[in-house]
Amino acid sequence: MVFLPIIESSVATPVRTRFAPSPNGALHLGHAFSALCARDFAHAQRGKFLLRIEDIDGTRSRPEHVQAIVADLEWLELVPDEPVRYQSENVERYRHALDRLNALGLLYRCTCTRSDILAAQVLKPVPHGPDGPHYPGTCRNRDIDPTKPFCWRINMAEALAMSGPIQWTDLVAGTFFADAMQFGDVVLWRKDAPASYHLAATVDDAADRISHVVRGLDLFAYTAIHRILQQLLDLPEPLYWHHPLLLDDKGQKLAKSKSSPPLSALRLAGQDGPLLIDNLRQGVLPLGISLSSA
Repeated sequence: MVFLPIIESSVATPVRTRFAPSPNGALHLGHAFSALCARDFAHAQRGKFLLRIEDIDGTRSRPEHVQAIVADLEWLELVPDEPVRYQSENVERYRHALDRLNALGLLYRCTCTRSDILAAQVLKPVPHGPDGPHYPGTCRNRDIDPTKPFCWRINMAEALAMSGPIQWTDLVAGTFFADAMQFGDVVLWRKDAPASYHLAATVDDAADRISHVVRGLDLFAYTAIHRILQQLLDLPEPLYWHHPLLLDDKGQKLAKSKSSPPLSALRLAGQDGPLLIDNLRQGVLPLGISLSSA
């Protein structure tokens, strides 16, 4: 790939990357580009490329989407180097991590609904971060009835006090301070599903021995949360490469929520998958698609 970041030729740890889609809709060209970045980066270092299906959201994950993901990657010839991983098989792993954080006194139960949070934010101004307004802390010091539906939140101020200053390194952008306070008290265990993305992805990256997390620039800021969790759970620190994003003709990133054209439509139309990937690798983009700045 023309813009792969350069790393030292003698890397002590075997390079392992992953592509981790959620089976809640069809893959689009942006997903293909992300999988390509992860695969080419690993193979350029004689490493391994893994596929992890993030299927713990039981209300949205669908078996047919899992099958389509595998079919799309086979069509593109971006097949993983090891058997496919499924997050639904790792719930006990996440529960163990949650218990460790709870034992540190860093978690609290929260029964607030979306409407509760919005009402509290109107009454009490709160900081804003990359995800919007912070949770106002309504349940932080409450005695919550555990028989009622609740999620687990992390007390981020306490977590940062325990972890101390933490840095992380992006191979292109450089070194950054892990400012997880910009997100406030994020949810680590949901009411309606197991672990949140933050906890599950962090724990799985360690379990799968991921040396380099290759993912899109839209996830750049969240690395601060993941680094804090790695520190608190005594997990290894990977390096990161947040690659550019593919944008539509309006300058917006391709997304399932915006009904970006699915890869399956291109496949069924008879388009050549490997040729499509080679064009992406060389920076030759389809009409109406552009690449964000790094």
